[in-house]
Parts: sequence; C-alpha cells; structure tokens
Amino acid sequence: MFCVGFRLGTSRSTFDNVVVRNESYSSDSQINEQIIKINRSSQTHPMIFIGGMPRSGTTLMRVILDSHPHIQLMASGVNASLLDSAIRLFIYEILIHHSHNADVICDKDPFVLMYAAYISSIFPTSKFLLLVRDARAVVYSVMTREVPVDGFNLTDYRQNFKSWNTQMEILIDQCIEVGKKKCLIVRYEQLVLQSKKTIESILKFLGLPWVDDVLHHEKLVGKKISVSRTEFSSDQVIKPINVEGLTKWVGNLPSYIKQEINSLAPMLKKLGYDTESDIPWYGLPDELVLNNTNELKSNAVYWNAKAKDYAYQPPIPSLESYIVEGFRMLLKSPIYFRRKFLYI
Repeated sequence: MFCVGFRLGTSRSTFDNVVVRNESYSSDSQINEQIIKINRSSQTHPMIFIGGMPRSGTTLMRVILDSHPHIQLMASGVNASLLDSAIRLFIYEILIHHSHNADVICDKDPFVLMYAAYISSIFPTSKFLLLVRDARAVVYSVMTREVPVDGFNLTDYRQNFKSWNTQMEILIDQCIEVGKKKCLIVRYEQLVLQSKKTIESILKFLGLPWVDDVLHHEKLVGKKISVSRTEFSSDQVIKPINVEGLTKWVGNLPSYIKQEINSLAPMLKKLGYDTESDIPWYGLPDELVLNNTNELKSNAVYWNAKAKDYAYQPPIPSLESYIVEGFRMLLKSPIYFRRKFLYI
C-alpha cells in the first residue's frame, strides 16, 4: 500500500525527493508498454492520500502510518524509486508529444485533497485522510515558525484566519463529495490526546491490521522511518506522541482575534471547536500520551539535542529540483492539467 502526503502550498512536498535519472526508453512501444502497466496498477493498487493545512498534523500522521509494516513512505512523500518510472514516462510524454502546444503551467494552490473527487475517479481504490486542527493553533504555528504557505501572510493574522477558512471549506466539501467510505476526517487534537483509540479507527478505515509500532514511531526514526530536515515538522515528529504543542497558541494571539474569530473563520465553530473560552477543552490525554509527555520533560536535554539534529534546513536549489517542483505542481493539479493539455 502506498501512502502519499500533501499539504497546502508548502514549498516542499511529495515529489521533492524524486531524482530525474539519466535513463531512457529506446522506443515508443517500450514507453507505451510501461504506461499500460502503470495504468493497470493504479486502478487496483490501494493508495492513501494524506492532506490538510500545514501545521495540522500531516507529518505526524505520515510517520505514524510509516510505522506500519504494510505501508511504505519516504520523508516528504513516497519512495522516489516507486515514482521514477512514472514521472520519467510522464515527462517524456509531455515534452516530446505536447511541448509544441503547452502553455506555461502555474498553480497557486497545488493541494491534492482539493481534487479528491477527481483523484478518487482515477484511483478507484484510493482513500483520503483529512487532518483538521484548531485554526488558532494552525495560524499561530505557521506565523511563529515562519512556514511559507500560499494565501498566508506572516504579519497578518486576519488574512491568515480568512485563508484557513476558505481552504478548509473546500477541503471539507471535497471530503463530503468523496464520501465517508473513502475520506476520513482526523482531528489533530484527538490524534495526540487519544492516540491508540484514534489510530485504531484510522487503521480500521484503511483496512489494515493493528500493530503496536504505530504508537511508538519515534523508535523507528532513522530505521524504517526516514525524516528529512527539509520538513518544518521534523524536529517535532522525531519525538513520541505528546501534548507539548497542543495549546501553545493560548494567550499568544492578538486580543482582537477572540472577538473576531467567528467572522474571520466561521468554519472553526462549524467543526465543533470552542471559540468562546480563553482555554479550549480538547479532552483528556490517555495514559500513553501522559507518559510520553512526562518522558520529554524528564529527559529534556536528550530530546532537545535530538530535535536540534533535525532542525529545519532549506533545500539546496538545483536544476533537478526545479524540474521536479514544476512537475510536482502539475501532477498535484490534475484538473488544471486536463484543461491545459487534453482540450487544446
């Protein structure tokens, strides 16, 4: 089973680690044969798409699922070797057969779950996990950690809440359109507070058996789980599941946000979040999470040093990275792609 993770508008995502290799096919017949094989596989092979706003737990969800023996991922996305052939064939087809008519492709919001209905139609066995988190925590985290997100302004709280609301409306609508059998909404707060119960429901939804490793992903970091320093959350997800970041936003947002939150982000209340209390109640943590959080406090020196080892580092630009980024955006914008290339 493949698991693909996308987040809205961040500069690094699923195809960032794919290398365009210097391999080629000697004839169109070989290319067509490979395309047929890929098409057949895509119709039947189970795929999981993880989506959600940045800072909503998408990376945590990725490393948790990567702990499962039936699922294979890589840092920031799927294994490069799994995608090499498909991307190489795709690039060849576009450049050779369509380059004379192709327009410049630009997509401001390349976000996979915004096209969940379309993706579901071309990958019939696919399933979607939509991570949802309190908008106040999302906006605060984006701004304090200076995460580049399309539609967000790192100096404008009002704009960021409005942008969160707009994107969340689309995500929820797409999830509803796909249906409950194919799209599961996962609340970040429940993922970190009631980890075992929440992960059990996720695995049941995905049709996967339970394994204890999913509760201890931190033990597999650097082994089965690859964590990239080019991801903003890496220094956090290398730790066991804990509640450290759950309410960091409390008391740290501008005072006017509380008065305006229902008009800036009405989706927050629709999703069931308490917008009236100064300190929201997300629920009680389970025993595992309590123990994990206490472990982080009692061994703070060790965990802080480990976090520094995984501190964010901007990727080094290269010709290959620009090529991959361009086609990553194209691949994550299937509706735009179909309009540009199939109807010219």
